[in-house]
Amino acid sequence: MGQKVHLVDKDEIVEKGQKIYEAIKDKLEPEHKGELVAIEVETGDYFLGRRVIEAIEKAKRKYPDKVFYVARVGFPVVHVFR
Repeated sequence: MGQKVHLVDKDEIVEKGQKIYEAIKDKLEPEHKGELVAIEVETGDYFLGRRVIEAIEKAKRKYPDKVFYVARVGFPVVHVFR
């Protein structure tokens, strides 16, 4: 049959992602400032990379069908990637 479609609420991803980032930032910022973190917002799992694609590829290996909240550690830059 057809492919299953997942509807994504981007505002919900951002809200959950920001909350998770706030909870883990003190652990990440000292050693990973400037790196990218991709956060799976349902589990709180996160994946680090020096580039967006690296963080997303790591996240996709574990969660191939998920959408991730992405932030630059230590900076107010936010992305949502599918």
